[in-house]
Amino acid sequence: MFTKGQLIFAGFFVVAFIILMIWSYRKDIISHQKHYKNTALKVGFWMVVAIVLFSAIRIYSKS
Repeated sequence: MFTKGQLIFAGFFVVAFIILMIWSYRKDIISHQKHYKNTALKVGFWMVVAIVLFSAIRIYSKS
């Protein structure tokens, strides 16, 4: 399905992409800790709120 050259290119691309992502994340980790405190908690809270609202709408619309 793929030529040997395409598979080699894909392999190099995946390895390079992963290395660059790790390098970029390590470079920005101090900035992330400073500017995005408690972000996971806030996102989790609003996800729970959305699920509860959608469930309530679904239950209410059935009856």
